[in-house]
Amino acid sequence: MKNILRILHYIKNYKKYVFANILFNLLYVFFSLFSIVMIIPFVSVLFGLVSSPKVCPEFSLNKQVIIDYFSYYINYYKDSQGFFTCLIYICGAFLVLSFLSNLCRYLGMFFLSPIRNGVIKDLRNDIYKKITILPISFFSNQRRGDILSRMTSDLADIEWSVMTSLQMFVKDPLMIIIYSCALFVASWKFVLLIMLILPIPLFLIKKVGESLTRNSIKGQQKMGDLLSYSEEALSTIKVTKSLNAEKTIENRFFKHNKIFTTIKTKVIARQELASPLTEFFSIMMLSLVVIGGGLLVLKHQMHPSVLIAFTLIFSRIISPSKELITAYYNFKKGESSAKRVYEILNASEKIVEKQDAIEMKDFQKEIKFENVGFEYNTKEDSFSLQEINLTIKKGEVVAFVGSSGAGKSTLFDLIPRFADVSQGKITIDGIDIRDFNINSLRKNIGLVTQESVLFNNTIIGNIAFGSDREVNIDEVIEAAKIANVDEFVSKLPNGYYTNIGDRGLSLSGGERQRLCIARTIFRNPKILLLDEATSALDTENESLVSQAIKNMMKNRTLLIIAHRLSTIVNSDKIVVLDKGRIVEVGNHQTLLEKNGYYTKLVKIQKI
Repeated sequence: MKNILRILHYIKNYKKYVFANILFNLLYVFFSLFSIVMIIPFVSVLFGLVSSPKVCPEFSLNKQVIIDYFSYYINYYKDSQGFFTCLIYICGAFLVLSFLSNLCRYLGMFFLSPIRNGVIKDLRNDIYKKITILPISFFSNQRRGDILSRMTSDLADIEWSVMTSLQMFVKDPLMIIIYSCALFVASWKFVLLIMLILPIPLFLIKKVGESLTRNSIKGQQKMGDLLSYSEEALSTIKVTKSLNAEKTIENRFFKHNKIFTTIKTKVIARQELASPLTEFFSIMMLSLVVIGGGLLVLKHQMHPSVLIAFTLIFSRIISPSKELITAYYNFKKGESSAKRVYEILNASEKIVEKQDAIEMKDFQKEIKFENVGFEYNTKEDSFSLQEINLTIKKGEVVAFVGSSGAGKSTLFDLIPRFADVSQGKITIDGIDIRDFNINSLRKNIGLVTQESVLFNNTIIGNIAFGSDREVNIDEVIEAAKIANVDEFVSKLPNGYYTNIGDRGLSLSGGERQRLCIARTIFRNPKILLLDEATSALDTENESLVSQAIKNMMKNRTLLIIAHRLSTIVNSDKIVVLDKGRIVEVGNHQTLLEKNGYYTKLVKIQKI
């Protein structure tokens, strides 16, 4: 239950609502108990079952004094006002107590609502914030569908199984405790008898709860699988249809959906067992109370009115006991979801910003890799990059080439700190990039990836996305023209205010990539990283965009990853990578003269 307790820790932000909730629940329990206890003298005196005292006793918190006190006044009003009038007064008093009781119960729920919704809101914010700051390596080992499941179905499960049970965990324990105190006053011997029998049902309830937790964890994992398969089916629908593989993915989904349904059925079966199990044990114990109390009454060791009061109070404990056990089962069910949520919240933030991090305000001289090594998994002792030593001067155009898996994209990830070096260091103007404020570092770096990443927004919204300055339409159009975007945007129905839909799928591949380049140009970064950025463009647009980028490269530094060597022959420096190491460095001509690995790549592509 430790994860549930961590979630409940969020309640501290809503102290005033917690206080109000507890207050009104206390009042609810008090009015409910008061109405029950007063039944005994009302009924006993009103119908002549017992005789009232001749003199009104001085009121004190004593069981017999309280009974005598009310008995005296009930008898007084019966004699002075008449039986029927007194009965009307008593019924009116009960109606008032009932109204106050239910009003306080409602107000307790009313003040619980902002606690419940606020905690889930804070938890959702923390999860989203955590996801945005986790390193890229975390997501390479996770399925997107499973992460979405934790943010949606797991949080919904926590809300309905945990937060909705908060009222039960406040009101019902208060009711059980206060009612139990009243029972103890009525007959402490009976209370001890109940406590001796209580461990048996509690043991059975605990066993059912443990089974519920195990199956809930399996169920949430399967829900993550189902969301992953659904997301995969949507993103690969064209390829699936071309391969006639609809039946294959259907059968896989149906199989896991059947398993999920079976597990969910078990969870519901055990969860629904809470109420009848609790009710059975409560009725069993109530029967023992009636039998034991009846024997004491027959032996004149207990007054009949006390037995009636004891039985009524004990019967009122049955309902909160049922709800409390149900809440316990809900908590056990929610524990599995809380555990999955905290797997994200507890994930190691490998990219940690120093407390005294400095702002990167400008880029003046050089980027330097000093004996840099990087490994994704330290346990495997397998380095993706090893002994990288390289200096990139300001204003240089540096291309990185090599076969797939050589480490080019990994090297790019290290510069904006999507991942941190495992050994060595990367410096900008002599300062280790780990000493910079991360946001200021990334503000000076523009990245265009091979995959066109766009948002369900307008053209202008995508180009200016993430900008921390006021958007000027003229600046947007200027960036669009440089990236050769203005030509196709002018043909759209609403121009720059046209919404491009989910992931920009209403545009062609080349248009999407040019839009991504325009977004980077708009940010006007000091350092540009182009990871196969022109691969989605046709020959004409590739030439136009490459020329445009080159034209705006004055006082800027450009790093390019390219498989098509024809696009980088004019680079100031070409860095050749193989198996995570730098094997050659030079310009196109000098590398050809070496007749090494680069020459081999050139011959393969015949440029």
